Amino acid sequence: MRAWVAGLAVLAGLALPLAVATPAAAAQGGTFAYVANRFSDNVSVVDTATNTVTATITVGDIPFDLAVTPDGQRVYVVNQQDGSVSVINTATNTVIDTITVGAGPSAVAITPNGAFAYIANLFDNNVSVIDTATNTVTTTIPVGTVPLDVAITPNGAFAYVVNQIADSVSVIDTATNTVIDTITVGTFPRSVAITPNGAFAYVANGGTNTVSVIDTATNTVVDTVTVGNGPRAVAITPNGAFAYVVNFNSNNVSVIDTTTNTVTTTIPVGSLPQGVAITPDGAFAYVTNGDDDTVSVIDTTTNTVTTTVPVGDNPTGVAIGTIPASSVATCPPGSPLTGGGFQLTGPPPNNLTSKPVDNSWDVSLTNQTGEDIAFTPYAVCADITP
Repeated sequence: MRAWVAGLAVLAGLALPLAVATPAAAAQGGTFAYVANRFSDNVSVVDTATNTVTATITVGDIPFDLAVTPDGQRVYVVNQQDGSVSVINTATNTVIDTITVGAGPSAVAITPNGAFAYIANLFDNNVSVIDTATNTVTTTIPVGTVPLDVAITPNGAFAYVVNQIADSVSVIDTATNTVIDTITVGTFPRSVAITPNGAFAYVANGGTNTVSVIDTATNTVVDTVTVGNGPRAVAITPNGAFAYVVNFNSNNVSVIDTTTNTVTTTIPVGSLPQGVAITPDGAFAYVTNGDDDTVSVIDTTTNTVTTTVPVGDNPTGVAIGTIPASSVATCPPGSPLTGGGFQLTGPPPNNLTSKPVDNSWDVSLTNQTGEDIAFTPYAVCADITP
């Protein structure tokens, strides 16, 4: 047996319950892609450094879309069939809350300050607003017919909601949570992304094989770009230079130069691509292929697919976030967890109790001394060395 130690926390003069779970794929921090697998009712966690699936998390019925909070600590997953949102703790890769929203939630976007999540409910023609501090729905906003996607401006002031059957985009003032404008776009719009400077919104129109470019200052369509067949999703690079548009029916991705609003290249991917997200450094685009049960990883410098990652059944939405390191002990790949505990440094605490619960340890520590006590969680792993 071998003991692996990770993380350190310091407590002083506290009576504090702690929960530390093992194993946890994101414990050491890094950039991870979260993929909603619609037909297997789970989320695949892909380490973008190795392009391997490090965890699979069971969520609700028909997970369709997801978003990572700006601090990287949670992922909000909309479950289309059961009208709920699963909240994932990224440190433990476990669901810590489930929130009831409207019928057929199809998309989620989180405000830049992380305070609210906006959920588009396609069967109710409205948007649920979740307070992320309490994970409760604080208000519901009527929008157009069959809202399918939502994006929030970088300053957090407005939410743009794509209404598929109404061929329009509803603009919500997030201060009042009211619709202040409605913009006509192409037929069957499916997705919207906003440039990092907040100046433009790009809307993928599945019925016309185009992308409508909206000037957010005037809320008018200022350009229309022809792309592939059945555009379904769009994401914009962090520098705002390019928009990557996933074309469901032509199995490729159109790359739009946002300066000229022209397609500069087309990249073949897997079968029936559905979602796209770009890494925070802009180096890679991750495209979910619904029919292949894979994710294509595109190098944005060369615009070529560099690797393909197998995931769950019918992957749809994908979101990428930088996950902070946590004081969670983990086992290395291929070495099963066989136990765990905590190592203390400092004066003896009043009491220390811990017990294993499934793959986690519930810990209660009371320290009345007023002096610092450091605890280091550790995992006991099977020794897989020859």
